[in-house]
Amino acid sequence: MKSKYVLLASALLISVATFAQKDQIKAAEKALKAGKSQEAVTILNEAEYLVVNAPDAEKAQFFFVKGNSLLDLANKNVDTNTNLSLAAKAYQDLIAAEKTSGKVKFSTQAAASITDIKFKLINGAIADSKVDKHADSAKKLYDAYLLDKKDTINLYYAASTYVNAKDYDAALKLYDDLKNLNYSGKGTSYFAVNKLTSQEDFFTTLQERDRMVKLGTHEKPRTEVIPSKRGEIYKNMALILVEKGKTEEAKKAISEARIANPEDTSLTLTEANLYLETKDFDMYKKLIAEVLEKNPNDADLIFNLGVLSANAKNVADAEKYYKRVIEINPKYINGYINLAALKLENEKAIIDEMNKLGTSTKDMKRYDELKKKREELFKGTIPYLEKAVELDPKNTDVSKTLLGVYSALEMTAEYKALKAKM
Repeated sequence: MKSKYVLLASALLISVATFAQKDQIKAAEKALKAGKSQEAVTILNEAEYLVVNAPDAEKAQFFFVKGNSLLDLANKNVDTNTNLSLAAKAYQDLIAAEKTSGKVKFSTQAAASITDIKFKLINGAIADSKVDKHADSAKKLYDAYLLDKKDTINLYYAASTYVNAKDYDAALKLYDDLKNLNYSGKGTSYFAVNKLTSQEDFFTTLQERDRMVKLGTHEKPRTEVIPSKRGEIYKNMALILVEKGKTEEAKKAISEARIANPEDTSLTLTEANLYLETKDFDMYKKLIAEVLEKNPNDADLIFNLGVLSANAKNVADAEKYYKRVIEINPKYINGYINLAALKLENEKAIIDEMNKLGTSTKDMKRYDELKKKREELFKGTIPYLEKAVELDPKNTDVSKTLLGVYSALEMTAEYKALKAKM
């Protein structure tokens, strides 16, 4: 008989708790509708302990109101980052509860809100990066990835942004995640110019882009191949590991990546760069020869070899590779730009020496020699800069550099002609 009383009392407690929770959800909904989202959150936080034993349908309603209240606070710029994350968690709990119950009421709205939060986090991350708040930016990007793990590009951007924040431990962890996912980032992007705005729009599929062109809303379609990011990922991992004194671990990581992805030449370049950084020139040359043997006419690959050589201050090799690039593809604008940049790098040493000279006869003679050397240097850049401007007239940086060269050489007619086109 006593056990019956206990059971009745237990049922009574659950019933009272359920009624109390329903009342608090209603009170929170009322507060939210009145624009008092902070009050709604407070009410729900006080009822949180009751959710554990609640039916799944009531759990879902509880998390729905909580998510909406937190999102409203974030939209009002109240502790935005924290409230966005908490709102996303509430919506995820809601979806899990309805999945368990098999009854869907709020999940569609919750999923839409999670997508909204994801893009708010990404936009916030972009804004943070613009003002050098890289650590905040990286966290938002990582949070965006956690909301949608299929969108792995956000994990990649989070890792890269942690590098900018100089939080190398966090970056290494995320790069390791990318490695385990065998992420490459390789793909294709589709673009077309919107006739109404004259701006280029991005399309996720070829069919979508071509449909808009056919409808007449867009024109000038173009396709951009996105190269593999594995090389950059492993390069950054290697640099971080080398910085930590773990050079052998870095070599092992890249070697394993190459075995897993034998066709990804970006990894071979990364491994070559690592051996270059550690001054193992024999291994570096061996790897470069291997790359060139497989891809003797790959302009992008040879351009990257030029960049590697330039970074290593090996000017002769860099010039050789850049010239090979424009031989393969005469419209490869970055080849011309980098050839000009290679030559212009020598100007600083000339200027520094000129500034140190005095007024003696010997110094004045040396000054004239250096002045002539500088002029010859400038003249050597003109063909490359002029070709780059021809290929991309809207590239103001290249045009300004060419204007500076014309001015230094007192080429007034050429200066005025270019200036008039800008």
